[in-house]
Amino acid sequence: MFMATHSSRSRIPHPTLKDVAALAGVSSGLASMALRGVNGPSENTRRMVLAAAEELQYRGNATASLLAREHPRLLGVTCFLDRDLDADIVDHLYVEAERLGYELVIGATTPSHSLQASLEMLAANSCEAIIAVGPQNPEECLSKISSRIPVLAIGAIPENRQGVSSVHIDDRLAMKLAVDHLVKLGHTDICHVTGGSGYSSSERKTGYEIAMRGAGLDKEIRIIEGGQTEEAGVEAAQVFLLGSAPTAVIAYNDACAIGAMTEARKLGYSVPDDLSVVGCDDSRASRIAYIDLTTVSQDREDLACQALRRTLTLIKDPNSTRTEYKSAPQLIHRSTTGPQHNRGKQPNSCASRE
Repeated sequence: MFMATHSSRSRIPHPTLKDVAALAGVSSGLASMALRGVNGPSENTRRMVLAAAEELQYRGNATASLLAREHPRLLGVTCFLDRDLDADIVDHLYVEAERLGYELVIGATTPSHSLQASLEMLAANSCEAIIAVGPQNPEECLSKISSRIPVLAIGAIPENRQGVSSVHIDDRLAMKLAVDHLVKLGHTDICHVTGGSGYSSSERKTGYEIAMRGAGLDKEIRIIEGGQTEEAGVEAAQVFLLGSAPTAVIAYNDACAIGAMTEARKLGYSVPDDLSVVGCDDSRASRIAYIDLTTVSQDREDLACQALRRTLTLIKDPNSTRTEYKSAPQLIHRSTTGPQHNRGKQPNSCASRE
């Protein structure tokens, strides 16, 4: 009977399959079959091989084995390293991919590594399809690569997909939830800070306008150009707080909302007594106790599961009709929104604007 020992492991810093076989007392071929879970080795032999592999901390070359298959079951994923929404979605993609028997290959997009470069790398590494999480300005890149390999975008709006399937939050409904929430609190003077070039900025802007009209607030529509960062929110606040300030603001995303809220407080406004603030996405930052931002949440798990299911359909039939799926958002009421007390206000002192 095989008995693993600490000394056997310490003598082999980089164990091979041959080392595992020798320790278990079987041939390399039998050891390989046992590790891969194929029929042939007895249950006792399988246990000995697995115990030897664990003792030697042998992991094998999983990537090489995958690439050697006729269908390697690899899915490429592009994402941004600095966005926690992307990271959460990728985490759910890992869980769902493992359940379906697939491995993920990550191609991160950074300031020095473009979306195009990530897509080309994934296409060259035997991936059966690519899932692009939150691609920025995706039209040309995704359309070009989709002629060679199935591509699905998480977050790209339908107007920009150009034949690429997409899974994304229902952006118009997200803005309706935000507007309706504020209207119920008595607000009528509600402005919207856009996401600039953000991939869903136009949809959220349109959703805000439709919701305001639906609430009978056509004349109160006020749109401020913004962006996707806290800095953009700060700059937008410096604009919409001039003159007669609104009583509530809905920002493109949480980062923009946090920037606007920070600048409003700096200028002497109380949140939510003087100004209610709503974000979108339910980022990790929005949940920090001292921020506690009211926001519209995206269902990360739903987005990931729908993306995987639709991607596998594209793999089975590359000529299948491209689809769009809208995930239902949910409003999360926290401490940055409250009943309307004033119709806007001026900052506590003139000096605060100098």
